[in-house]
Amino acid sequence: MKTYDVTALGELLIDFTYTGVSEQGNSLLEVNPGGAPCNVLALLNKCGRSTNFIGKVGKDQFGYLLRDTLAELNIGTDGLCFDDEVKTTLAFVKTFENGDRDFAFYRNPGADMMLTEEEVDEVQIRNSRIFHFGTLSMTHESVCRATEKAVNTAKDCGALISFDPNLRIPLWKDLGKAKEKMEYGLSKCDVCKISEEEVEFLTGEKDIEKGAALLREKFPVKLFLVTAGAGGSYAFYKEQMVYRPSFRLGGTIETTGAGDTFCGSILHELLYRDIDNLTREDLEQMLTFANAAAYLVTTKKGAIRSMPETDDIWKIIEENK
Repeated sequence: MKTYDVTALGELLIDFTYTGVSEQGNSLLEVNPGGAPCNVLALLNKCGRSTNFIGKVGKDQFGYLLRDTLAELNIGTDGLCFDDEVKTTLAFVKTFENGDRDFAFYRNPGADMMLTEEEVDEVQIRNSRIFHFGTLSMTHESVCRATEKAVNTAKDCGALISFDPNLRIPLWKDLGKAKEKMEYGLSKCDVCKISEEEVEFLTGEKDIEKGAALLREKFPVKLFLVTAGAGGSYAFYKEQMVYRPSFRLGGTIETTGAGDTFCGSILHELLYRDIDNLTREDLEQMLTFANAAAYLVTTKKGAIRSMPETDDIWKIIEENK
């Protein structure tokens, strides 16, 4: 028996989101705990899964807030480290009328970049059924080495490896390096959740099926998932391609965390199944569940604290068959 269903490594930060203006006409900002890996874990916890996080925050008010948030949500903090000198990473998120976002990061440096190989506890990874990571933990040399150590440990112990490129262009000085790290993740993972924009970034191909085919030809990913926002989602598995439409029911406020919610939902469903023997029905059910969960998170602000309850996910599915 493993201690954790899923351990994730990466960034844990504060998303500041705009919530209106004050009486004086100044912008009001809301403090939202965030970071893609912990968004994934937060959804999994809502589904009753045991989770653990490996990463680093500053020894400051935001770092303590993030630690307390994870503890409150029952996300394991055994792998959470504190940096004495570098502050917690901050992101300012501007949401447009169509729900898309623009990010401004205060991360030069940020505490999440300072995680070292020595601070990655291999035992936590060996005690996990799934290990999940992205590319924001590979933007700088030290944290990149820490990530590679974790990936190698997961590979060595036979854990299922999940990867979300989660490309954030402002955080890369060299987009060639970003592509290199995305390809590294693809070369190591069993499951990849990638957006249609990231497929185009890697292949130059706007057509999702053609782009996915190019990547799958190069990288032996068992389950390759492409999200297309309001356009739905795709699963590519062995010789199969399955598509499921998104839930377009109105009420969308912002899309922060939608992809992470989708990813966490897929991992939750995979924990019930054998990745080497998925049926078409399995793939359809997994995509439908993930699309419904992703829709629900867009109807609230923030991500970590906005993950939907499983009963609400199934209710949306049942009401829209």
